[in-house]
Amino acid sequence: MKTLLRLQDLDLRIKACRDREGEIPKQKNRFNVQRERLQTELQEREQAYKALQIEQRTCETEIEQMQAQVAKYQDQLLKVKKNDEYQALTHEIDALKKHIGQKEERILSLMIEIDDAKARYEEDKKRIAEELERIDAECAAIDTELEEAIAARKELEQQRQPLAEQVDPKLRTLYERILAKRPGSRAVVSLRGEYCSGCNMKVLPQVVNEVLGGKVHTCNHCGRILYYQEEMEEERANAQ
Repeated sequence: MKTLLRLQDLDLRIKACRDREGEIPKQKNRFNVQRERLQTELQEREQAYKALQIEQRTCETEIEQMQAQVAKYQDQLLKVKKNDEYQALTHEIDALKKHIGQKEERILSLMIEIDDAKARYEEDKKRIAEELERIDAECAAIDTELEEAIAARKELEQQRQPLAEQVDPKLRTLYERILAKRPGSRAVVSLRGEYCSGCNMKVLPQVVNEVLGGKVHTCNHCGRILYYQEEMEEERANAQ
C-alpha cells in the first residue's frame, strides 16, 4: 500500500504538471490582446497621417485644374464680343479664383496638421515599438516556463513505470481502473474513523475492520481503495 500511495502521489504531480501546461499558454492571451490593440492604434495613427497627405495632394491637384480652367476662360475673354458672355466668363473666373484661394488656405492648414500628425505618429511608433518589445519578452518568458513544465512532467513520467511495477499487479489494475473513472482525483483514500475521506460516507463496520487488519478494500459508496492512515504514518515514523 505504501508503494501504491507513492504511485498515486506521483500521478497527482504528473496531473498537476499537465494542468499547468494547459494553463501557461493562456497567459499569452492578454498579451496578444495588447499587441493587437497597439498595432491597431499605430495603424490608425498612420492612416490619419496619410489621409492628411492625400488631402493635401488632392487640394494641389484641384488647384492646378482650376488654374488651368482660369487660363482657358481668360483666353476666351479675348475672343468674346457680347457683353453678357464676357460677364459670364468673368463670373466663372472670379468663382474659380475664390475656390483656389480657399484650397490654398486649406493647404496651409494641412501643412501644420501634417507636421503635428507626423510628430505624433513618430512618437507613438517609438512608444509602441518599446511596448511590443516588452510583450515579446513576456511571451518568451512564458514559452520558457512552458518548456520547463513539460521537462518536469517528462522527468516524473520516467519515474512512473519503475514505481508502478513495484505495486502488486492486481492492486495496480484496480487502482488504474478507478483512476480511469475518476481522472485527476485520488483513487486511494484514507479512513477517517468509520468514514471514507473520499466521499465522506460511512463505511460498513466489517470493511473498516478488514482495512484495519491490512486487507485491501474499496469504499462501498464511491469505490475508492481504502487504507488506514495512522498505520501508514506509524510505518513512516519507524522507517525514519
